[in-house]
Amino acid sequence: MISKVGQIMLYVNNQNAAVDFWTEKLGFSVISEENNGQGMRWIEIAPTKDAQTSIILHNKEFVAKMSPGLNLGTPSLLFFSENINELRSELSNKNVKVGDIVTMPSGRVFNFADNEENYFAVLEKK
Repeated sequence: MISKVGQIMLYVNNQNAAVDFWTEKLGFSVISEENNGQGMRWIEIAPTKDAQTSIILHNKEFVAKMSPGLNLGTPSLLFFSENINELRSELSNKNVKVGDIVTMPSGRVFNFADNEENYFAVLEKK
């Protein structure tokens, strides 16, 4: 039986730029980094060191060569925040492209884009 979501694979064009974006703009931490010495490098990031779910940043080009049929599209990720106004303002001040805050039945939400124009959302639950 599945008990939780452990890791989310995010395929990026530039791993170093992706690490910079997630750590410097969003405040995530690098949990681990591994390299098999044959071109396969993966970097695990999370909002906190003890987060139950993390994101693995994979090199999109390398993975495409290793697994040609794999869907390398960006997953739709929804993050939670306790203070959506403050977070949106902070991201905007760091020159992150952010959308307007929209009120939904489940709470208030906005989206943001990373440096590769992948969009993600943040929800402040009611």
